[in-house]
Amino acid sequence: MRALTWHGKHDVRMDTVPDPKIINPRDAIIKITSTAICGSDLHLYDSMIPSMERGDILGHEFMGEVVETGPGSTLQKGQRVVVPFVIACGKCFHCEKQQFSGCENSNPAETQDLGEIAYGTAMTGLFGYSHMTGGYAGGQAEYVRVPYSDVGPIVIPDGLEDDKVLFLSDILPTGWMAAENCQIEPGDTVAVWGCGPVGLFAIQSALIMGAHKVIAIDHHPHRLDLAKGMGAQVINYHDVKVREALMAMTGGIGPDACIDAVGMESHGFSIDNVLDAVKVATRLGTDRPHVLREVLMACRTGGRVSIPGVYGGMGDKIPIGALMEKGLQIRTGQTHVHKYLRPLLDLIGEGVIDTTFLISHRLPLESAPDGYKMFKENQNEVTKVVLKPDWQKEAA
Repeated sequence: MRALTWHGKHDVRMDTVPDPKIINPRDAIIKITSTAICGSDLHLYDSMIPSMERGDILGHEFMGEVVETGPGSTLQKGQRVVVPFVIACGKCFHCEKQQFSGCENSNPAETQDLGEIAYGTAMTGLFGYSHMTGGYAGGQAEYVRVPYSDVGPIVIPDGLEDDKVLFLSDILPTGWMAAENCQIEPGDTVAVWGCGPVGLFAIQSALIMGAHKVIAIDHHPHRLDLAKGMGAQVINYHDVKVREALMAMTGGIGPDACIDAVGMESHGFSIDNVLDAVKVATRLGTDRPHVLREVLMACRTGGRVSIPGVYGGMGDKIPIGALMEKGLQIRTGQTHVHKYLRPLLDLIGEGVIDTTFLISHRLPLESAPDGYKMFKENQNEVTKVVLKPDWQKEAA
């Protein structure tokens, strides 16, 4: 089959690789009909995440048709399914608490050590996202093996095309959980840093959950326009001092809840971010947590902080005093995708949630390397790239 493979920093290639096979009884093989490039994929593209190996198949946002099942699978051939990016067994301590991104069994024992060293516990298995998360082949391919297929995939009813449901695989539940973690109350103002895909879905989710006001912070004009179109007020951080602007917009109190949808690769020319960039470039540091610092300083006393943005290592100069003295609550983590699939699918079917607005480009799978480069270099216009394995690449 054809698949997108990683070969180093900014080097991804379409290769011919062996077809996946059933390995365990609960496996299923999915023929991919749609897959997407995620902002987190750019962390791999930029070599920010350790334990990648040449030839690894990328991609963790995908859906498709069931073509083969193991005897323990509950899926049936011909069904259309969306697959969560988190791989979860459904039976361990964390899965039974619906903390699916903490699954203890999906990351094989031989790939757990790095996570235990870095984070104090092994990471859960993820599709297409390094050997630290199990080394599973991803879905930017023609076919993919899905472990624990009796737990993860959700069957899509006829009449809902791929573009409406594809993002159930990751970014829609991630944005929803980010807003849910804010514990939104009537009258709340929620500030969202980052108007990428997760940030935009967090804005949409916060408004659905009843936020009185949502303030979106970014510097890309098109992304700010998308946020404004949803009903958010916007701040371009190139034009103002963010904390001062937020205080002015909230009567001098600060937002009730703040969402860091940026994570480890903050942009901007603030002194702290420039120092972070130097440290990362010289391998003296791993993350650029400028936004997290700004969030902790801007959130009102007694407020809530939600962190869906990915952080991968160590960060310094975190205002821990502000966190403590202001009595802030923090909730974060990889998304418990399985928990949200059914309710979000229902909201899509009812027309309450729209996801298609986010798609800026649709390309054949064979054009995936071009899609990565385009997404990396033009994040104003390129909001989401969807890849279609059945489409043919036009001859040059």
